[in-house]
Amino acid sequence: MPDRPQVILSGFADEAADPQDKSAIQQFIVFAALGFQYYTIRFINLGTATKNVMNLTDEEVAEIKRLQDQFGLKVATLGSPIGKVKLLDVDDGTKNRYVPFTEYLAKEVTRACQLAQAFETRLVRGFSFYHPRGTRAEDHLPQVVDQVGQIVDLCAKFGLIFGLEVEANLVGSNGYLLAEIHKQVGRPNLVLVFDAANLIVQGYTPKEVFEQYLAMKPGLGWMHIKDYSSPQVTEKGGHVDEDALANFVPADIGDAGHERILRDFATAIPEIEARLKPWGVPGVFLDLEPHVKGGGQFGGQSGPDGMGVALRALCRLLDYVGIEYHLRTFADLRRA
Repeated sequence: MPDRPQVILSGFADEAADPQDKSAIQQFIVFAALGFQYYTIRFINLGTATKNVMNLTDEEVAEIKRLQDQFGLKVATLGSPIGKVKLLDVDDGTKNRYVPFTEYLAKEVTRACQLAQAFETRLVRGFSFYHPRGTRAEDHLPQVVDQVGQIVDLCAKFGLIFGLEVEANLVGSNGYLLAEIHKQVGRPNLVLVFDAANLIVQGYTPKEVFEQYLAMKPGLGWMHIKDYSSPQVTEKGGHVDEDALANFVPADIGDAGHERILRDFATAIPEIEARLKPWGVPGVFLDLEPHVKGGGQFGGQSGPDGMGVALRALCRLLDYVGIEYHLRTFADLRRA
């Protein structure tokens, strides 16, 4: 019997901690207890204040690395917000900030690359910029292709892969637009990050979600796992009030059809693995970002219980579709 394809399970560890402080110790205790060896770092608190990973000092990075080593954890991806800024300096009624791109590249993108290197991950999660609300995303593709291309080129200088996530309200708000950005940028260290829930909340049907997954498939690098139930949408693919989203659910009971997606994804894992390996990536990640207790524009909450429920749901699905997955084993404990 041929070997079944395998993924590495990871997750946004901040979702597993008390939302009031996002304690590093809480995050690492929960993730170690659930069996993760990898986590995505986004928000974290070392005892004084919760910080986005982008705002960590070098001293704080060193302390987080000391703690994660203590709990046997490694960073899967840098959960950066790179690309979640306005494309143009236009007042469109949103609270999104604008930073001149040359300054943004030199300061924030460079810092993200430095942090990824410090945390010893090759993967930086990012986004495709906010176009002015009320304008057509397609009309802004040339500027996004240029700016994403510059980000990807900078990442390459640090030996990093940039993963572009599909998400509402951005130029790459659907799988077709993101696939077109990937095609036009045309760099080997640009990959796409699929997230089914981010399409369901825009009103797309399970069939449309699967078709967009197929559009993204040639450029896939990894996948976020969360789902949504019964979205209230007034205009399919239109602007989404992310702070009002309240029906995130585990991947086995949502509207997205993860069974069908993952069954097909199994066929793509060997090719994705081969693409990532030369960059030093240990495997293909499925990154849990469940939001089962709420989610918004820059993060979400699941709690230790919600993260456990979401993990078990994903494991059941992977068992069902025939994908092996890596979590800690007794042998890992003996090696620690």
